[in-house]
Amino acid sequence: MALFNMKVSYAAFVLYLLASQAVIFDKANAAGGGQGGCGNIPAASLAPCLGAAKDARAKVPPACCGKVGALLKTAPKCLCAVLLSPLAIKAGVNPAVAVTIPKRCIIKNRPAGKKCGRYTIP
Repeated sequence: MALFNMKVSYAAFVLYLLASQAVIFDKANAAGGGQGGCGNIPAASLAPCLGAAKDARAKVPPACCGKVGALLKTAPKCLCAVLLSPLAIKAGVNPAVAVTIPKRCIIKNRPAGKKCGRYTIP
């Protein structure tokens, strides 16, 4: 049980770092005339998605689907900023797999066909 708690704590910490990276990325975009506006991304709430973002065969937890669905409705580019950050890659997130989470969650109004970096949301 302690090992599980340690893994969950580590995942939350990694996602906190991802949020920090995404905010920095957002500010850099805003300064350079890019499409900023993500503000303080609640990336720590995406901790349940970590396993599903690494492995396409992993079941996506309902908590992950709820958070991803809400984020896609309000700021889909912010989800991309978190999933494609260098820290996400270091945490083991596979961007090609991560962008499939909305489809795997069966989110009906997902932005299918929208580009997320060099990946496309199916």
